[in-house]
Amino acid sequence: MRKLSLLILGAAIGAGGATMVSQTSLLSGMSAIAASADTYRQLSLFGDVFEKVRTDYVEKPDESKLVESAINGMLTSLDPHSSYMDAKSFRDMQVQTRGEFGGLGIEVTMEDGLVKVVTPIDDTPASRAGILANDIITSINDEPVQGLNLNQAVDKMRGPVNSSVTLKIQRKEAKDPVVVKLTRETIKVRPVRARAEGDIGVLRVTQFNEQTYDGLRTGIEKLTSEIGADKVAGFVIDLRNNPGGLLDQAIMVSDAFLERGEIVSTRSRNAEDTQRFSAKSGDLTKGKPLVVLVNGGSASASEIVAGALQDHKRATILGTRSFGKGSVQTIIPLGGNGAVRLTTARYYTPSGRSIQAKGIDPDIEVLQDIPDELKGKDETKGEAGLRGHLQNGGDKEERGGSSAYIPPDPAKDKQLLAAYDLLHGVRKGAANTTMTPN
Repeated sequence: MRKLSLLILGAAIGAGGATMVSQTSLLSGMSAIAASADTYRQLSLFGDVFEKVRTDYVEKPDESKLVESAINGMLTSLDPHSSYMDAKSFRDMQVQTRGEFGGLGIEVTMEDGLVKVVTPIDDTPASRAGILANDIITSINDEPVQGLNLNQAVDKMRGPVNSSVTLKIQRKEAKDPVVVKLTRETIKVRPVRARAEGDIGVLRVTQFNEQTYDGLRTGIEKLTSEIGADKVAGFVIDLRNNPGGLLDQAIMVSDAFLERGEIVSTRSRNAEDTQRFSAKSGDLTKGKPLVVLVNGGSASASEIVAGALQDHKRATILGTRSFGKGSVQTIIPLGGNGAVRLTTARYYTPSGRSIQAKGIDPDIEVLQDIPDELKGKDETKGEAGLRGHLQNGGDKEERGGSSAYIPPDPAKDKQLLAAYDLLHGVRKGAANTTMTPN
Protein backbone atom coordinates (compact mmCIF):
# COMPACT_ATOMS: atom_id res chain seq x y z
CA MET A 1 0.00 0.00 0.00
CA ARG A 2 1.47 3.29 -1.11
CA LYS A 3 1.91 5.98 1.52
CA LEU A 4 1.66 9.69 0.79
CA SER A 5 2.34 12.56 3.17
CA LEU A 6 -0.78 14.42 4.28
CA LEU A 7 -0.95 18.11 4.82
CA ILE A 8 -3.49 19.55 6.89
CA LEU A 9 -1.98 17.68 6.61
CA GLY A 10 0.73 14.85 7.41
CA ALA A 11 0.13 11.29 8.48
CA ALA A 12 -0.11 8.87 5.61
CA ILE A 13 -3.31 7.64 4.05
CA GLY A 14 -3.40 4.46 1.94
CA ALA A 15 -3.96 4.68 -1.80
CA GLY A 16 -5.11 1.64 -3.70
CA GLY A 17 -6.21 -1.76 -2.40
CA ALA A 18 -7.71 -5.10 -3.43
CA THR A 19 -11.19 -5.50 -4.92
CA MET A 20 -13.29 -8.67 -4.81
CA VAL A 21 -14.64 -9.48 -8.28
CA SER A 22 -18.42 -9.95 -8.34
CA GLN A 23 -21.29 -9.35 -10.74
CA THR A 24 -21.80 -5.91 -9.18
CA SER A 25 -18.19 -4.92 -9.50
CA LEU A 26 -18.14 -6.15 -13.10
CA LEU A 27 -21.08 -3.89 -13.97
CA SER A 28 -19.39 -1.01 -12.18
CA GLY A 29 -16.26 -1.68 -14.17
CA MET A 30 -18.23 -1.55 -17.43
CA SER A 31 -19.71 1.83 -16.38
CA ALA A 32 -16.23 3.05 -15.59
CA ILE A 33 -15.05 2.05 -19.07
CA ALA A 34 -17.94 3.95 -20.65
CA ALA A 35 -17.17 7.00 -18.51
CA SER A 36 -13.51 6.75 -19.46
CA ALA A 37 -14.34 6.81 -23.17
CA ASP A 38 -16.25 10.06 -22.69
CA THR A 39 -13.41 11.44 -20.60
CA TYR A 40 -10.89 10.67 -23.33
CA ARG A 41 -13.05 12.55 -25.81
CA GLN A 42 -12.88 15.57 -23.50
CA LEU A 43 -9.10 15.19 -23.26
CA SER A 44 -8.98 15.17 -27.05
CA LEU A 45 -10.89 18.48 -26.97
CA PHE A 46 -8.27 19.85 -24.59
CA GLY A 47 -5.55 18.77 -27.01
CA ASP A 48 -7.30 20.58 -29.87
CA VAL A 49 -7.57 23.81 -27.85
CA PHE A 50 -3.96 23.53 -26.67
CA GLU A 51 -2.73 23.12 -30.23
CA LYS A 52 -4.79 26.09 -31.43
CA VAL A 53 -3.34 28.30 -28.68
CA ARG A 54 0.19 27.01 -29.35
CA THR A 55 0.08 27.78 -33.07
CA ASP A 56 -2.24 30.79 -33.40
CA TYR A 57 -1.98 32.91 -30.26
CA VAL A 58 -0.80 36.48 -31.00
CA GLU A 59 2.50 35.86 -29.18
CA LYS A 60 4.41 32.60 -28.77
CA PRO A 61 3.22 31.14 -25.45
CA ASP A 62 5.31 29.22 -22.92
CA GLU A 63 3.96 25.72 -23.54
CA SER A 64 4.98 24.34 -20.16
CA LYS A 65 3.21 27.23 -18.45
CA LEU A 66 0.09 26.49 -20.48
CA VAL A 67 0.06 22.89 -19.25
CA GLU A 68 0.77 23.93 -15.64
CA SER A 69 -2.05 26.47 -15.76
CA ALA A 70 -4.44 23.89 -17.17
CA ILE A 71 -3.54 21.42 -14.41
CA ASN A 72 -3.91 24.08 -11.73
CA GLY A 73 -7.24 25.17 -13.19
CA MET A 74 -8.51 21.60 -12.97
CA LEU A 75 -7.43 21.25 -9.34
CA THR A 76 -8.58 24.66 -8.11
CA SER A 77 -12.02 23.99 -9.59
CA LEU A 78 -12.43 21.17 -7.03
CA ASP A 79 -12.11 23.17 -3.80
CA PRO A 80 -10.02 26.05 -2.39
CA HIS A 81 -7.29 23.76 -1.02
CA SER A 82 -6.46 21.55 -4.02
CA SER A 83 -3.75 22.96 -6.29
CA TYR A 84 -0.69 22.28 -8.39
CA MET A 85 2.72 23.24 -7.03
CA ASP A 86 5.60 23.77 -9.44
CA ALA A 87 9.05 22.53 -8.44
CA LYS A 88 9.93 25.74 -6.55
CA SER A 89 6.61 25.91 -4.70
CA PHE A 90 7.01 22.26 -3.74
CA ARG A 91 10.51 22.90 -2.37
CA ASP A 92 9.23 25.91 -0.41
CA MET A 93 6.44 23.79 1.06
CA GLN A 94 8.94 21.13 2.11
CA VAL A 95 11.09 23.77 3.82
CA GLN A 96 8.04 25.07 5.65
CA THR A 97 6.93 21.66 6.90
CA ARG A 98 10.46 20.57 7.87
CA GLY A 99 10.83 23.74 9.90
CA GLU A 100 14.53 24.09 9.10
CA PHE A 101 16.53 25.67 6.29
CA GLY A 102 19.87 27.21 5.42
CA GLY A 103 19.67 30.84 6.45
CA LEU A 104 20.64 33.64 8.81
CA GLY A 105 18.17 33.43 11.67
CA ILE A 106 16.21 36.67 11.21
CA GLU A 107 12.46 37.09 11.54
CA VAL A 108 11.50 39.85 9.11
CA THR A 109 8.43 41.72 7.92
CA MET A 110 7.65 44.19 5.14
CA GLU A 111 6.90 47.74 6.22
CA ASP A 112 6.42 50.65 3.80
CA GLY A 113 8.13 48.66 1.06
CA LEU A 114 11.18 47.96 3.25
CA VAL A 115 12.34 44.72 4.87
CA LYS A 116 12.37 45.27 8.62
CA VAL A 117 13.90 42.97 11.22
CA VAL A 118 11.32 41.82 13.77
CA THR A 119 13.87 39.96 15.86
CA PRO A 120 17.06 37.95 15.41
CA ILE A 121 16.73 34.35 16.61
CA ASP A 122 19.04 33.50 19.51
CA ASP A 123 22.33 31.77 18.74
CA THR A 124 22.17 32.23 14.96
CA PRO A 125 24.47 34.09 12.53
CA ALA A 126 22.18 37.14 12.73
CA SER A 127 22.22 37.42 16.52
CA ARG A 128 25.99 36.81 16.73
CA ALA A 129 26.58 39.53 14.09
CA GLY A 130 24.70 42.04 16.23
CA ILE A 131 21.65 42.50 13.99
CA LEU A 132 18.91 44.19 16.04
CA ALA A 133 15.14 44.41 16.02
CA ASN A 134 13.88 47.30 13.84
CA ASP A 135 17.00 47.27 11.62
CA ILE A 136 16.09 47.97 7.99
CA ILE A 137 17.75 45.71 5.39
CA THR A 138 18.46 47.90 2.37
CA SER A 139 20.46 45.50 0.19
CA ILE A 140 21.36 41.81 -0.05
CA ASN A 141 24.65 40.96 -1.78
CA ASP A 142 24.75 44.54 -3.13
CA GLU A 143 21.30 44.17 -4.71
CA PRO A 144 18.77 46.76 -3.46
CA VAL A 145 15.83 45.30 -1.55
CA GLN A 146 13.51 48.14 -2.63
CA GLY A 147 11.10 46.73 -5.20
CA LEU A 148 11.29 43.14 -3.96
CA ASN A 149 8.38 41.55 -2.13
CA LEU A 150 8.96 39.86 1.21
CA ASN A 151 9.18 36.33 -0.22
CA GLN A 152 11.77 37.41 -2.79
CA ALA A 153 13.89 39.06 -0.10
CA VAL A 154 13.64 35.99 2.14
CA ASP A 155 14.64 33.71 -0.77
CA LYS A 156 17.79 35.80 -1.28
CA MET A 157 18.76 35.52 2.39
CA ARG A 158 18.24 31.76 2.45
CA GLY A 159 20.67 29.43 0.73
CA PRO A 160 23.07 26.51 1.16
CA VAL A 161 24.60 26.02 4.61
CA ASN A 162 28.16 27.47 4.83
CA SER A 163 27.56 29.90 1.95
CA SER A 164 27.93 33.61 2.67
CA VAL A 165 25.70 36.63 2.21
CA THR A 166 26.31 40.35 2.72
CA LEU A 167 23.60 42.62 4.15
CA LYS A 168 23.54 46.38 4.20
CA ILE A 169 21.52 47.64 7.17
CA GLN A 170 20.16 51.04 8.07
CA ARG A 171 19.93 51.50 11.82
CA LYS A 172 17.84 54.20 13.40
CA GLU A 173 20.59 55.64 15.57
CA ALA A 174 23.37 55.36 12.97
CA LYS A 175 24.06 57.93 10.24
CA ASP A 176 25.90 55.48 7.99
CA PRO A 177 24.64 52.05 6.93
CA VAL A 178 26.08 48.97 8.62
CA VAL A 179 27.51 46.28 6.32
CA VAL A 180 27.50 42.74 7.72
CA LYS A 181 28.84 39.57 6.10
CA LEU A 182 27.27 36.38 7.45
CA THR A 183 27.68 32.66 6.84
CA ARG A 184 24.45 30.70 6.53
CA GLU A 185 23.73 27.93 9.01
CA THR A 186 20.91 25.45 9.54
CA ILE A 187 18.10 27.47 11.10
CA LYS A 188 15.26 25.79 12.93
CA VAL A 189 11.93 27.59 12.97
CA ARG A 190 10.48 27.87 16.46
CA PRO A 191 6.84 26.84 16.12
CA VAL A 192 6.38 26.91 19.92
CA ARG A 193 7.26 29.76 22.25
CA ALA A 194 7.04 29.16 25.98
CA ARG A 195 6.91 31.70 28.76
CA ALA A 196 5.83 31.81 32.38
CA GLU A 197 3.23 34.29 33.59
CA GLY A 198 3.50 33.88 37.35
CA ASP A 199 2.26 30.36 38.10
CA ILE A 200 0.82 29.83 34.59
CA GLY A 201 2.68 28.37 31.63
CA VAL A 202 1.88 29.94 28.26
CA LEU A 203 2.64 27.92 25.11
CA ARG A 204 2.18 29.86 21.87
CA VAL A 205 1.96 27.41 18.95
CA THR A 206 2.31 29.27 15.63
CA GLN A 207 2.32 26.35 13.16
CA PHE A 208 2.41 22.57 12.95
CA ASN A 209 5.70 21.61 11.31
CA GLU A 210 8.07 18.73 12.05
CA GLN A 211 9.46 20.60 15.08
CA THR A 212 6.15 21.35 16.83
CA TYR A 213 5.73 18.39 19.18
CA ASP A 214 9.37 18.48 20.27
CA GLY A 215 9.07 22.23 20.88
CA LEU A 216 5.90 21.71 22.91
CA ARG A 217 7.45 18.99 25.06
CA THR A 218 10.57 21.08 25.67
CA GLY A 219 8.42 24.10 26.52
CA ILE A 220 6.33 22.16 29.05
CA GLU A 221 9.47 20.76 30.69
CA LYS A 222 11.07 24.21 30.84
CA LEU A 223 8.01 25.89 32.33
CA THR A 224 7.41 23.09 34.84
CA SER A 225 10.99 23.41 36.04
CA GLU A 226 10.92 27.22 36.05
CA ILE A 227 7.63 27.58 37.93
CA GLY A 228 7.89 24.41 40.02
CA ALA A 229 5.85 21.27 39.36
CA ASP A 230 3.78 21.74 42.51
CA LYS A 231 3.17 25.45 41.85
CA VAL A 232 1.93 25.34 38.23
CA ALA A 233 -1.71 26.49 38.18
CA GLY A 234 -2.19 25.36 34.60
CA PHE A 235 -1.24 25.94 30.98
CA VAL A 236 -2.55 28.19 28.21
CA ILE A 237 -2.20 26.68 24.72
CA ASP A 238 -2.45 29.64 22.35
CA LEU A 239 -3.54 28.47 18.87
CA ARG A 240 -4.87 31.82 17.68
CA ASN A 241 -4.04 32.65 14.05
CA ASN A 242 -2.32 29.27 13.68
CA PRO A 243 -3.15 28.20 10.09
CA GLY A 244 -2.36 24.51 10.65
CA GLY A 245 0.27 22.22 9.15
CA LEU A 246 1.08 18.54 9.56
CA LEU A 247 -1.64 16.13 10.65
CA ASP A 248 0.74 13.84 12.52
CA GLN A 249 1.96 16.79 14.58
CA ALA A 250 -1.62 17.77 15.44
CA ILE A 251 -2.20 14.20 16.64
CA MET A 252 1.00 14.20 18.72
CA VAL A 253 0.22 17.60 20.28
CA SER A 254 -3.30 16.40 21.20
CA ASP A 255 -1.84 13.16 22.59
CA ALA A 256 0.52 15.20 24.79
CA PHE A 257 -2.47 16.13 27.01
CA LEU A 258 -4.61 12.97 26.75
CA GLU A 259 -4.34 9.61 28.49
CA ARG A 260 -6.68 7.68 26.21
CA GLY A 261 -9.40 7.91 23.59
CA GLU A 262 -9.73 8.83 19.93
CA ILE A 263 -8.07 12.04 18.76
CA VAL A 264 -9.35 12.31 15.20
CA SER A 265 -10.60 10.18 12.33
CA THR A 266 -10.13 10.79 8.62
CA ARG A 267 -12.76 9.56 6.14
CA SER A 268 -12.27 9.56 2.40
CA ARG A 269 -14.57 8.60 -0.48
CA ASN A 270 -13.97 4.90 0.16
CA ALA A 271 -15.14 3.65 3.56
CA GLU A 272 -12.28 1.15 3.78
CA ASP A 273 -9.78 4.02 3.82
CA THR A 274 -11.14 5.44 7.09
CA GLN A 275 -8.41 5.89 9.68
CA ARG A 276 -8.73 6.50 13.41
CA PHE A 277 -5.96 7.89 15.58
CA SER A 278 -6.01 7.34 19.34
CA ALA A 279 -4.06 8.69 22.29
CA LYS A 280 -1.41 6.74 24.15
CA SER A 281 -1.16 6.99 27.93
CA GLY A 282 0.99 9.78 29.32
CA ASP A 283 -0.05 13.41 29.91
CA LEU A 284 2.99 15.70 29.74
CA THR A 285 1.34 18.18 32.13
CA LYS A 286 0.32 15.51 34.69
CA GLY A 287 -3.32 16.54 34.49
CA LYS A 288 -2.83 20.27 35.01
CA PRO A 289 -5.77 22.47 33.89
CA LEU A 290 -5.66 23.66 30.29
CA VAL A 291 -7.17 26.60 28.44
CA VAL A 292 -6.90 26.56 24.64
CA LEU A 293 -7.19 29.92 22.85
CA VAL A 294 -8.70 29.97 19.34
CA ASN A 295 -10.01 32.64 16.97
CA GLY A 296 -11.03 33.10 13.36
CA GLY A 297 -7.46 32.47 12.22
CA SER A 298 -7.17 29.06 13.94
CA ALA A 299 -7.52 26.50 11.16
CA SER A 300 -7.03 22.91 10.21
CA ALA A 301 -4.48 21.19 12.48
CA SER A 302 -5.26 23.79 15.18
CA GLU A 303 -8.91 22.78 15.02
CA ILE A 304 -8.00 19.10 15.35
CA VAL A 305 -6.21 19.83 18.64
CA ALA A 306 -8.97 22.11 19.94
CA GLY A 307 -11.68 19.64 18.90
CA ALA A 308 -9.99 16.66 20.53
CA LEU A 309 -9.37 18.44 23.83
CA GLN A 310 -12.88 19.90 23.82
CA ASP A 311 -14.63 16.58 23.13
CA HIS A 312 -12.66 14.84 25.88
CA LYS A 313 -13.37 17.76 28.25
CA ARG A 314 -9.63 17.99 28.82
CA ALA A 315 -9.48 21.75 28.18
CA THR A 316 -11.66 24.82 28.13
CA ILE A 317 -11.75 26.33 24.63
CA LEU A 318 -11.80 30.12 24.90
CA GLY A 319 -11.91 32.92 22.32
CA THR A 320 -13.97 33.15 19.13
CA ARG A 321 -15.17 30.58 16.58
CA SER A 322 -12.38 28.92 14.59
CA PHE A 323 -11.93 28.99 10.79
CA GLY A 324 -13.73 25.76 9.89
CA LYS A 325 -11.30 23.84 7.65
CA GLY A 326 -12.28 20.22 8.13
CA SER A 327 -10.50 18.58 5.20
CA VAL A 328 -7.21 16.77 4.66
CA GLN A 329 -4.87 17.32 1.71
CA THR A 330 -2.48 14.73 0.33
CA ILE A 331 0.76 15.94 -1.25
CA ILE A 332 1.56 13.79 -4.29
CA PRO A 333 5.08 14.37 -5.69
CA LEU A 334 5.38 14.35 -9.50
CA GLY A 335 9.03 13.45 -9.94
CA GLY A 336 10.94 16.61 -10.78
CA ASN A 337 7.78 18.41 -11.87
CA GLY A 338 6.48 19.64 -8.54
CA ALA A 339 3.52 18.08 -6.75
CA VAL A 340 -0.25 17.92 -6.56
CA ARG A 341 -2.02 19.02 -3.39
CA LEU A 342 -5.30 17.08 -3.43
CA THR A 343 -8.13 17.03 -0.91
CA THR A 344 -8.55 13.33 -0.10
CA ALA A 345 -10.52 13.17 3.16
CA ARG A 346 -12.59 14.99 5.73
CA TYR A 347 -11.65 14.75 9.38
CA TYR A 348 -13.93 14.28 12.37
CA THR A 349 -13.45 15.07 16.05
CA PRO A 350 -13.70 12.23 18.63
CA SER A 351 -17.46 12.76 19.02
CA GLY A 352 -17.93 12.40 15.26
CA ARG A 353 -18.28 16.12 14.48
CA SER A 354 -17.23 17.48 11.13
CA ILE A 355 -16.24 21.11 11.62
CA GLN A 356 -16.02 21.72 7.86
CA ALA A 357 -17.40 25.21 7.11
CA LYS A 358 -18.67 25.40 10.70
CA GLY A 359 -15.62 25.82 12.87
CA ILE A 360 -15.29 25.07 16.57
CA ASP A 361 -17.39 27.18 18.90
CA PRO A 362 -15.47 28.05 22.06
CA ASP A 363 -16.79 26.92 25.44
CA ILE A 364 -16.38 30.51 26.55
CA GLU A 365 -16.61 33.31 23.99
CA VAL A 366 -14.41 36.32 24.72
CA LEU A 367 -14.37 39.22 22.25
CA GLN A 368 -11.42 41.58 21.94
CA ASP A 369 -11.71 45.35 21.93
CA ILE A 370 -11.14 46.19 18.26
CA PRO A 371 -9.42 49.51 17.42
CA ASP A 372 -11.65 51.85 15.41
CA GLU A 373 -9.38 51.69 12.36
CA LEU A 374 -9.66 47.87 12.26
CA LYS A 375 -13.38 47.48 12.88
CA GLY A 376 -14.93 45.48 10.07
CA LYS A 377 -11.49 44.33 8.93
CA ASP A 378 -10.68 41.98 11.82
CA GLU A 379 -12.90 39.05 10.77
CA THR A 380 -11.81 36.18 8.54
CA LYS A 381 -14.13 34.83 5.86
CA GLY A 382 -13.81 31.39 7.34
CA GLU A 383 -14.01 28.23 5.26
CA ALA A 384 -17.70 28.88 4.58
CA GLY A 385 -16.74 32.14 2.86
CA LEU A 386 -14.35 30.49 0.39
CA ARG A 387 -15.70 29.96 -3.11
CA GLY A 388 -16.06 26.28 -3.98
CA HIS A 389 -15.59 24.98 -0.43
CA LEU A 390 -16.75 21.49 0.49
CA GLN A 391 -20.33 21.59 1.74
CA ASN A 392 -21.32 20.39 5.19
CA GLY A 393 -25.02 19.89 5.80
CA GLY A 394 -26.15 22.77 3.60
CA ASP A 395 -25.73 26.52 3.81
CA LYS A 396 -28.07 26.88 6.79
CA GLU A 397 -25.73 24.87 9.01
CA GLU A 398 -22.56 26.61 7.87
CA ARG A 399 -20.96 29.43 9.82
CA GLY A 400 -18.80 32.31 8.63
CA GLY A 401 -15.53 33.49 10.13
CA SER A 402 -14.90 35.37 13.34
CA SER A 403 -12.45 37.96 14.59
CA ALA A 404 -8.75 37.14 14.22
CA TYR A 405 -7.47 40.25 16.03
CA ILE A 406 -4.89 39.88 18.80
CA PRO A 407 -3.79 43.08 20.56
CA PRO A 408 -0.01 43.62 20.30
CA ASP A 409 0.04 44.56 24.00
CA PRO A 410 -0.57 41.43 26.14
CA ALA A 411 -1.95 43.67 28.89
CA LYS A 412 -4.88 44.50 26.55
CA ASP A 413 -5.42 40.92 25.34
CA LYS A 414 -8.83 40.14 26.86
CA GLN A 415 -8.74 36.49 25.76
CA LEU A 416 -5.35 35.85 27.34
CA LEU A 417 -6.33 37.67 30.53
CA ALA A 418 -9.58 35.67 30.70
CA ALA A 419 -7.54 32.46 30.38
CA TYR A 420 -5.39 33.52 33.36
CA ASP A 421 -8.49 34.29 35.42
CA LEU A 422 -10.06 30.96 34.50
CA LEU A 423 -6.98 28.97 35.50
CA HIS A 424 -6.71 30.80 38.79
CA GLY A 425 -10.34 29.91 39.48
CA VAL A 426 -10.25 26.16 38.79
CA ARG A 427 -9.27 23.30 41.06
CA LYS A 428 -6.00 21.48 40.42
CA GLY A 429 -6.49 18.80 37.79
CA ALA A 430 -9.88 20.17 36.65
CA ALA A 431 -10.63 21.11 33.07
CA ASN A 432 -13.76 23.16 32.41
CA THR A 433 -15.76 22.70 35.58
CA THR A 434 -16.25 26.11 37.14
CA MET A 435 -17.63 28.40 34.44
CA THR A 436 -20.83 28.09 32.44
CA PRO A 437 -20.17 27.81 28.68
CA ASN A 438 -21.82 30.37 26.40
